[in-house]
Amino acid sequence: MIKARATLGIGAGAPSGGSALALVPTMGALHEGHRSLIRLARERAAHVVVSIFVNPLQFGPTEDYSRYPRTFDADLEVCQAEGVDVVFAPSAEDMYPPDRQVGVSAGEMGSVVEGEFRPGHLDGVLTVVLKLFNLVQPDVAVFGQKDAQQLAMIRRMVADLNLPVSIVGAPTVREPDGLALSSRNRYLSPDDRAVALALSRALTAGSALRAPAEIRRAALAVLEAEPSLALDYLVLVDPATFAEVGDDHAGEAILAVAARVGATRLIDNVTLSLH
Repeated sequence: MIKARATLGIGAGAPSGGSALALVPTMGALHEGHRSLIRLARERAAHVVVSIFVNPLQFGPTEDYSRYPRTFDADLEVCQAEGVDVVFAPSAEDMYPPDRQVGVSAGEMGSVVEGEFRPGHLDGVLTVVLKLFNLVQPDVAVFGQKDAQQLAMIRRMVADLNLPVSIVGAPTVREPDGLALSSRNRYLSPDDRAVALALSRALTAGSALRAPAEIRRAALAVLEAEPSLALDYLVLVDPATFAEVGDDHAGEAILAVAARVGATRLIDNVTLSLH
């Protein structure tokens, strides 16, 4: 396994030749969900690059950039165990020159749902992902479905900018009790973690139904029954646009939720087939 700690290192360390190359972009603090992304990348390509970079552009001024978990040595052990070929871990100075002016705009789709509560967040996500694509030049990139809007926006960017990358979405990995794996779960106290289970319970309640109004009502009832949870949103949206679906919607839809549990903000979602 090659560890590239700066931008210049990736060119020297990346595998060459005709074999496919897969990229798994991460912010580190790797867990079993990340392992599942790496394994899926290995199924799709002969060589796997994992990037580890806590991207300042996707954090708002009052968010947790400074305290976001940074566990580089443990992350390297995970990558080693999973047979990763290259770990690319640039610094912020490597990625962003001090006079940086140009970035990627997420457009109208980036202003709804997560974009409404985290202005500029998806702009920062798309900017760093495009930079990683340019630096690593992958054939395939793997992202988790837990960040559903991020995944949809990356697919939109690839289509709109004619990027030669195949985007693969990986299913959300959960704890046995249903909590979606997240690097931020380590912030949760035992009491907070019990409260956080309301998110997956709400999605399960909504998933049992097929009419949009009933889905929203059932999921919201679960969330409102947990007074210690501060809800940002519960939405039922089109997977391609993240616009709210109407009561007559047929086909796939994403039921997505974001809430604060104590000082920790968590997101989760499930894809439904409506008739």
